Amino acid sequence: MSYSVSPIGILRSCFREKFAIPRQPHLAPAARGELVLLPPFDQPQALEGLEQVSHVWLLFLFHQALEAEPRLRVRPPRLGGNRYVGVFATRATHRPNGIGQSVVKLEGVEPGRLLLSGIDLLDGTPVLDIKPYVPYADSLPDARNALAPEPPPAIGVQWADGCLQQAREQALRLGQPLVELIEQCLAQDPRPAYQQPAPDRRYGTRFWDVEVRWHYPSPHCIRVVEIAREAGHS
Repeated sequence: MSYSVSPIGILRSCFREKFAIPRQPHLAPAARGELVLLPPFDQPQALEGLEQVSHVWLLFLFHQALEAEPRLRVRPPRLGGNRYVGVFATRATHRPNGIGQSVVKLEGVEPGRLLLSGIDLLDGTPVLDIKPYVPYADSLPDARNALAPEPPPAIGVQWADGCLQQAREQALRLGQPLVELIEQCLAQDPRPAYQQPAPDRRYGTRFWDVEVRWHYPSPHCIRVVEIAREAGHS
């Protein structure tokens, strides 16, 4: 038996590339986006009462990681990228049906769209459903997860001369907390855990339309070395 589902909206996100997206929601509170609802769910009736909710669950598709053959075991980054565990013991993007879930902060409800923060979704992600976060049911103080018992340790983020000022200028243009977003995402060390890059090797990604480049002057420190608006924009 098979079923089909259709998105109720598309997420417009600050994350334009998969690399450096936080591996869990709320690890980067400055990560912002908006969920643009599709008809008929863009009607006001569908959102009635949602203004009384502070956080929502998003059910979505990992649309750039859909696979024809299901994986029974995966190598999650949190375990170093070299250790296999069962797919259902992880939140890896390689899901049997490509479905993900994240709890995000609801910053505002506007006609046809939701304003969100603390997101961990790629720009263009199809969203399948929205459910209100219910604190007394969804927050379980006695819950445990021995595979991921606590947040990953943060590493230091430094700025090369002039880069911080450039980031601040781009933040003003965008009207977004770009500096905080860069620091919060890079502090989680987006490189694969098994990599030990040479100090001069550069990594990069895009936040909104801003290209960010960095390297690792030491194993436990990131240095931002380039901030530039995406090519093709003036």
